[in-house]
Amino acid sequence: MTVKATTGRVTRRRVRTRANLLDAAFAVFAAKGFGRVSIEEVCEAAGYSRGAFYSNFDSLDELFFALYRQRAELIAEQVSTALASDGPDLDVPAAVARVTEVLLLDRDWLLVKTDFLVHAARDPEVAGILLEHRARLRRAIADRLARARGHTAVPGDAEGAAHAVVAAYDGVTTQLLLDRDVEHARVWLGQLLTALLTDGGARP
Repeated sequence: MTVKATTGRVTRRRVRTRANLLDAAFAVFAAKGFGRVSIEEVCEAAGYSRGAFYSNFDSLDELFFALYRQRAELIAEQVSTALASDGPDLDVPAAVARVTEVLLLDRDWLLVKTDFLVHAARDPEVAGILLEHRARLRRAIADRLARARGHTAVPGDAEGAAHAVVAAYDGVTTQLLLDRDVEHARVWLGQLLTALLTDGGARP
């Protein structure tokens, strides 16, 4: 699968068409499941022709990655903003509280993402692209933790801590898919992140 880069002048109309296709696809994916949706269904939901779809995306995979990029960048921005408030020092409990307060925990998105993870697991090319998107989020977290080193005691190396943070998010969101309890998901995520990023994460 090839994810193309948009070239040439992008008109306001095309930007609006692309945004509408993304919104419609998200709603259809959440309702039916990624693997059960056709391009025609996305076009129908958005009110556009197949020509409008193919002028913006080569495939449903590419459309999904545009959705994923939106949310990955939003999550990275949320995390980076929450972690940047302390300057070079990092008050871990306070920073974790800020992160868990604002972090995207949208169940419809988690349903769509989980469907696509299963799809990607069976397609190495798609999996590789998805792994790179996930790596961007880890890098944003690792960069902030690395800047805090020397000012704040963070167990282990920054890259390892970033992997642990993303794994904790994955685990809590999996639980959220099953019990639909966003309030407790935020509490559990806060407890996990605090343990991982303080001395609690270094204990056996």
